[in-house]
Parts: sequence; structure tokens; C-alpha cells
Amino acid sequence: MTTAYYTHADCKRHEMGAWHPESPERLQAIEDQLIASRISTLLDHRDAPLAQEVDLARVHSADAIYRIRENCPTERSEYQHFPLDADTSLNAHTWQASLRAAGAAIAATDAVIDAEIENAFCAVRPPGHHATRKESMGFCMFNNVAVAAKHALEVRGLERVAIIDFDVHHGNGTEDIFRNDERVLMVSFFQHPYYPYSGTEQKADNMVNVPVPAHSYGDVIRELVTQQWLPALHAFRPQMLFVSAGFDAHREDDMGQLGLVETDYAWLTRQIMQIAREHAQGRIVSCLEGGYNLSALARSVTAHLKVLADLE
Repeated sequence: MTTAYYTHADCKRHEMGAWHPESPERLQAIEDQLIASRISTLLDHRDAPLAQEVDLARVHSADAIYRIRENCPTERSEYQHFPLDADTSLNAHTWQASLRAAGAAIAATDAVIDAEIENAFCAVRPPGHHATRKESMGFCMFNNVAVAAKHALEVRGLERVAIIDFDVHHGNGTEDIFRNDERVLMVSFFQHPYYPYSGTEQKADNMVNVPVPAHSYGDVIRELVTQQWLPALHAFRPQMLFVSAGFDAHREDDMGQLGLVETDYAWLTRQIMQIAREHAQGRIVSCLEGGYNLSALARSVTAHLKVLADLE
């Protein structure tokens, strides 16, 4: 089995201040752990290309794209960061990093559909699942998974794709983009009530979004996946799976109050792979979302990748 690992140095140049948890050190921690775990050399390392604006425009409004492109600070700016909201800002490298993040997901999608690789993980930032059609928010600029899923549907001609989101926060941006799109099934769990305080009202038929209370542990998550996600995914028969891979539901991550550990992420990945093998020729593209405790993030991504690459 060939698993590709997409990333780019540009993704480390975007930063929102030394205080900010969505930091460049997240990617370095993952890379260090993959080396220490001796699996880095077993992955197909690939540089993320730049997405084109036409790729973004399949998902985002012209104004949303303009807001990122035109407001990044330059050497002549009087400020280093341009705020989009209270916790999301641009620096001089955000536009380029955002194009790399979306470009990684698109390139991985093409490589998987063309059977160059069986699956891929995109170690990119900024993350994406809070970015709606019209608004960047929640540390996210463009919705990388949504851009890739739209590419699979509208450029590569697939008829059905599934999006699986296991971040501690609800992927409100992804739901906004694909609500009532019969070609897409989204399944997720998320801590509730919690930012962005969505996902429980007026759920569309193509959304299997399961809120869980704070302090839920892996047994709760495994039960809901078995009882709610898997039947819906089997019935939908996706031709490709996209994963919004957030690791901030880990018990060591202070960004949320759920209680997952590495073995839970490995179990989740095995369920995803089984669906992909049964219905989608094994085709999976996974993109990094949250995860802010550096050690827990790195260990969890490694567990995820070991299963994707069939190394355990």
C-alpha cells in the first residue's frame, strides 16, 4: 500500500502570533514524531502545489477569496497581522500557505483517483473545516476538504463522496457548503455545546452530525460510529472518502474536553478504511484540522498514518 504525505514549507510560514495555538510548530511536531517512530521513510513524501483561484471559487464566494488575497500584510504594512475575527488573522504568508493547503488536498485527490497512491494525508495549515462559503473563521481560511471534494465531483466526475470529520469542533463550514447536496454525505461527532455552537439545528438529510457532551471518552465515540456513521456510509456507498482529521478531541488537548487517545484514532481510521475498501477502491484523502497539544497531536497523527499505510 502506498500512502502519500503532502506538505510544504510555506504552511509553516503562516502564523497568527506567538500566543496562538494554531502554530507552525504543529507541523514540526508531526514530522519529528514520524521520524522518531521510524515510519517517515515509509511514506511517499510530496510537496503541496498551489491551488488556483478557480479551485477555490467552486466552494467560496469571490468576496471570501478577495478578503484573504488582498488583506495579507506586506513589508510596507504598519502591522504584522490583519484580523479577520477575534482568533483568526492573516500574516504576509497566509495567502501562499492557504493555496498550498488547498492545493495539497486537490493534488492528493488526483493522485488517489489516478491510482498513483491508495490514500494520502495532507499535513497542512491553515486548517479549513470552519471556513464557510462566504466567511473565514475559527483559524481557517479556505475549506481544504470541501475544495478537494468539489474537485472530485465537478472536475474528476465522481458521483458520490463522503466527508468524515472527527475534530472536537463541528465542521460548520463544510456543512454550510454541502448542506442538501445529494452527492455528499457528511458524518461527524463534536463536543456540544461548544464552538462554533452549530450542528444541532435544522440538520439536512445528508448530514449525520452527532453532538456529544464534554468528558465523553472513546467508548462513547466508538458506539456512535458503529450505530450511526457506519450504517449511513454503507447505505451511501461513497466512491471516495475525505477526512477532516482534527486531533483536538484527545484527552490531553486543552482546546476541548473530550477523552480520545491514540488507540481511538487508530480504531476510527480502521473503520474509515473498511468503508473505503468496500465501496471506494480504498480511496481516502485525509487533511489535518485541529490538534493543539503538540505531543498528543504528533502521536495521534502517527497512529492515524500507521493504519492508513497498513503499518500495524
